[in-house]
This record gives sequence, structure tokens and C-alpha cells, in this order.
Amino acid sequence: MVAAKESDPSLGYLTRKDTEVKLPRATRVKNKTPAPIQITAEQILREARERQEAEIRPPKQKITDVTELNDYRLRKRKEFEDLIRRVRWNTSVWIKYAQWEESQKDFSRARSIWERALEVDYRNHTLWLKYAEVEMKNKFINHARNVWDRAVTLLPRVDQLWYKYIHMEEILGNVAGARQVFERWMNWLPDQQGWLSYIKFELRYNEIERARAIFERFVLCHPKVGAWIRYAKFEMKSGEVGRARNCYERAVEKLADDEEAEQLFVAFAEFEERCKEAERARCIYKFALDHIPKGRAEDLYRKFVAFEKQYGDKEGIEDAIVGKRRFQYEDEVKKNPLNYDSWFDYIRLEESVGNKDRVREVYERAIANVPPAAEKRYWQRYIYLWINYALYEELDAQDMERNREVYRECLKLIPHEKFSFAKIWLLAAQFEIRQLNLKGARQVLGNAIGKAPKDKIFKKYIEIELGLGNMDRCRKLYEKYLEWAPENCYAWSKYAELERSLSETERARAIFELAIAQPALDMPEVLWKAYIDFEISEGEFQKTRELYERLLDRTKHLKVWFSYAHFESSAMEKDVADSDLPEEEGQESLHDQQQLCVQHSRRVFERAVNYFRTSAPELKEERAMLLEEWLELEKRFGELGDPDSVRAKLPKKLKRRRQIETEDGPAGYEEYIDYMFPEETQTTNLKILEAAYKWKKQKVSSDLDED
Repeated sequence: MVAAKESDPSLGYLTRKDTEVKLPRATRVKNKTPAPIQITAEQILREARERQEAEIRPPKQKITDVTELNDYRLRKRKEFEDLIRRVRWNTSVWIKYAQWEESQKDFSRARSIWERALEVDYRNHTLWLKYAEVEMKNKFINHARNVWDRAVTLLPRVDQLWYKYIHMEEILGNVAGARQVFERWMNWLPDQQGWLSYIKFELRYNEIERARAIFERFVLCHPKVGAWIRYAKFEMKSGEVGRARNCYERAVEKLADDEEAEQLFVAFAEFEERCKEAERARCIYKFALDHIPKGRAEDLYRKFVAFEKQYGDKEGIEDAIVGKRRFQYEDEVKKNPLNYDSWFDYIRLEESVGNKDRVREVYERAIANVPPAAEKRYWQRYIYLWINYALYEELDAQDMERNREVYRECLKLIPHEKFSFAKIWLLAAQFEIRQLNLKGARQVLGNAIGKAPKDKIFKKYIEIELGLGNMDRCRKLYEKYLEWAPENCYAWSKYAELERSLSETERARAIFELAIAQPALDMPEVLWKAYIDFEISEGEFQKTRELYERLLDRTKHLKVWFSYAHFESSAMEKDVADSDLPEEEGQESLHDQQQLCVQHSRRVFERAVNYFRTSAPELKEERAMLLEEWLELEKRFGELGDPDSVRAKLPKKLKRRRQIETEDGPAGYEEYIDYMFPEETQTTNLKILEAAYKWKKQKVSSDLDED
């Protein structure tokens, strides 16, 4: 049984195992390093092509008598038949077989093969095309007609079959037959191109009436704007102006509300222009503008403007366009009165016309649509209606009292207890300043601070009073500002900066002290930096040092240590530079002060390193950055510096891997940089020695037990 399974009749006495090709086992690549000479893919392909052996082709066979020819035909037919049995579905095999039989001039056999192929896949229109082309090429016209007739009957939606069939009949001069085929095709209601081909066919033989009848059927089958325009152009080309106008009128009746109606109206108006009927064209444009929505009438507007420039006056076109657009905007704001973008467009239109009464009327109607909910996000667009209204009254209408009234009504309308708009308060105050009404501006800003205090209002009010030189008012405003927002570091810094600009050093210091004593601050680092810079600018180095110590009590951030150390390295130099000692004494003192400066700076760095080593050992990267900064500073000290002592403390950078933990469990590994400091290295070495000693001791005791 085993031998029967392994044996194969085609292999003779050999088994399948004996005839297997044993390929060598794929060897593993041991050395994965890149080769010294790299080979490109292009080189590999070129060498493969160069070393490729020549293709083995069968020798050419010369047939000398009928017997050999019959043998050759029999052999080829057997090959084709065997191939067809294997790949019956492959169309190209059938085509090659039929074409070979055609080359042997055996048309009946070729015809039989084509028919067998069609039985396999009659939906493949390529088979029909090739079959019919063979019959046509060999001048079997009736056979070709038969093939085309069957093809278009079975596959009536394949346009290429109809085109080829009609083309054959037309080449043969059988116009009536071609027309009959077209009629059969039109019964299937093809696309526009099929109808247009039929019309061109009739026009080639000057059959105008037939073409007109086909156009009538065409616009019924495809009631589209493009079809009607083609029909009208056909009549115009034939010289039938009345018929062309009739086509356009019928199209407008049926397709006035179509999405492509704009093209129809433009084509109709241009037709009337060519016929020198300017009034008709103008009426068409106006009718179109009344019926087509705004979004789809851009091209129509442009054509209308060009038409009026050529045939009409400027006022006429402006009135027409403005009237149309006004009607559209009225329709939009009636549908949705809270759509403020439509109101803006409407107002812009009226402003371009320049009628003040109409502009004010639209503004009043627009601002009457107050948002339904007292939430700021609903008011953000609405408030610009008031702003534009006020600016229009000031800049265009030049009515200042009305402008003031607009601001007043707007500020009354806004619910300040829930939200407010600093922009409105500031615009109202700036308007009063432009009118030289300083008292009115102060009153507006004072009301703003009382009803709806905001950062912008305080800043602008202080800026105005500072420009006028009213320092007492500025102080009061800063006090109000800080009462409202005691956590605002910007306000504290600016208040202290104001006092310092007035040479009120103690007041500025007191303000800074009050500021840093606040329980909550939005940007404390900015405030502390401003206080430290203030003390440094005043030359109070001891107070600056105390400030740094107080800051370190609150935070041990790396940047604080950096700043403290750099301050210590530069404070003494400034102190010596400002002294009035003689030159020699000054140089000695400078050297001593520099040494003291270096010692102070080192002391700060040592404290920082000790803190990161003992209190925050997990912050290894910060500690390494601190040591690198210390090393750079020691290098800048020059002769007084000691970089080697800092280098001994620098850590080693190690690449390590750690597991990534996610909600679903471990998700692979990631590399990170770890730092190994010298004291950790010594501890590790001691642990290794201790473990070795224990191992040795255990080994000696085990040997003694054996003895």
C-alpha cells in the first residue's frame, strides 16, 4: 500500500521521494555587521541580467507537404484543446485558438471556437468584438451582422457594441440599416452621448427634420439644462431663431427651479443678446435673479453686470443687484433672526448704498434680537453688532450724541452680574477721550471697575492715568486691582515697578513683601525674580542673599540653585567695581573678593548637591545637570577654579531598559538614561566583595564538613 501511494505511473519504477529535489538547508547569518563594500540593488539586478542564460527557443519547423501540415495542425489543436480543458474560463486562450484557426483559413472551425467561447462567457463584450472583427476582416458581412445583432440583443447596455455595429453599417453605405440600429438603441434610453451620436449621424446626411425629431425625444428622455441648451443651439445654427427661443422658453417653464437653472438663464440671455434683444435679455436676468438662490447665482451676477455695462447704466445695475440682495437678506433674517452673520451682510450692503436712515433701521432691527440665554458664548457675536453700530455713528454718520447713546444702551443691556465685555467699556472710554471728555472717560472706567472688573480695564485705566501723570490715582487703582485679584503677580510687579520709578524704594520693597506673603499666586516665580532683580539693582546683596534663602525654604527647584550660585559668583565683583579704593589696594581687594565669591558659589552648589543626594535621590538627572553647571562655572573662574574636584563627582551615563506598564499589562520595553554617581559605584563594589567573602566562607565550611 505504501509503495502504491509513493509510486507514480508517469515516473516508471522511481518513487516520488527519489525524484524530489533536495535543496540545501538555509544557513543562519552569523555576522550581521555591514560589509565594508556595500552593493546596491541596481548592481544586483544588472549582474543577474548579465549572467542570465539565453532563452531556449524551439527550432523553426519547415512544412513541406500536406501530411506534415496536417500533423502540425493536429498537434496545435490538441495543445489548444488541452489548454482549454485546464483553463476554460481564460478568455485569452479562446481568442488565441480562434485566431490561429483563422490564420489557417479554416473559418468554420474558427467560428465554432468563437461560439464555444461565447457559451462559456457571453457577458464578456470583448469576445463579441473580436468575433465580429474577424468576420468583418474576412468580408463575411452577413455573419458579422448576425454577430452584432446577437451581441446588442444580449448586451444592450454596452455602448461600444452599438457604436461598432452602426459604424459597420455606415461604412457599407447602408444608411437605412444604421438608422434602424440607432432606433433599436434609442428604445433602451441610453445616455446623452448616444442620443447626440444619433443626431450627428442624421446631420451628416442633412436630415434636419429627423434630427429635430430626435432632439424632441432627447429632451424628454434627459430633461436636463444641458440637453435643452444643445437643442436651442441646434435650432440657432439652423437659422430658426423662433424655434430656438421657443426651446429656451419651454426649458425655463420646466427647469426654472433646477440646480443648473443658472446656466440655462445665462445661455437664454446671451442668445437674446446675439439677437440684439437687449430688453428681453435684461428681463431674463432680472427674472433669474428673483428665482435663483444667492449661493448659486455668482456667475449670473457677473454676467448681468457685464451686460449692464455694455447695454445699460450704472444706476440700473446697482439698483437691481442691491434690490435682489436686500430681498435675499430679508428672507434670511426672517427665517432665522438670531443668525447674526446674515445681519452683518445685510448691514454691509446698506452701508455700501449709503442711506443713513436705512442703515440705522437695519442696525436697530439687528440689535433687537437679543440672545435668548444669558451665557457669554451666545453674546460674543451679537455684541459686535453694537460695536459696529457705534463705530458707524462716529465715523460715517458723525453723530457723537447718538454714538454715546449707543454705548450707554449697550452697557445697560449686558448682564454684568453674570458676564461682561471689557472691549465695550474700553471703546466707550476711548470715545470719551477722543471727545476730550476726560471726566466722562473716568466715569465709564470707574463704573466698569465697580460692575465688572477685568484685567484689561485696570491696565488701560492705569495706563491713561500714568500718561496724565496722576500717580495718586495710579496707586489707588493698583490697590483696587490687588483687592480684586490678590494672586495676580503681574499687578504686584507693576505696582512695585511704579514705586521704584518714583524712587520710593521702601514702598516698593514693602509691596514685594506683601506680594510674596500672599497664600496663593498665579506665577510666583515671576514675582520672586522681580523682587530679587529689584534688590540686586539697589545693590542690597545681603538682602538678596536672604531672599534666596527664603525662596529655598519654599522650593528647592534646580533653577533656584542655579540662580543663587550665579548671583554669588557675580555679587562681589559688582561690589568691588563700585568701591572707591586706590588702584593697588583695589586689585588686592578684588582678588580677595573674587576668592570669597568663588567660595560662596561653591557653598551653594555643595548645599544643592547634598540636598539632591540625601533628600531627593530619585532626581538623578537634576543632580547631574547641577554638577555640569557647577563644572562650567569652575571653568569660568579661571585660576581660582577647581574643575577636577567637580569632575570627580560627575556621574556615568548608562543606557538601561525598563518595562512599559499600561492598563492592559506590560507593553514592551523602553530605553532610558540612568546616572551612576561615584558613591553608588563604591557601594556596589563593596557589596560584590561582601558577597564573594560569604561565598568563600561557605565553600571552606563545606570542604571541612566533607573531610
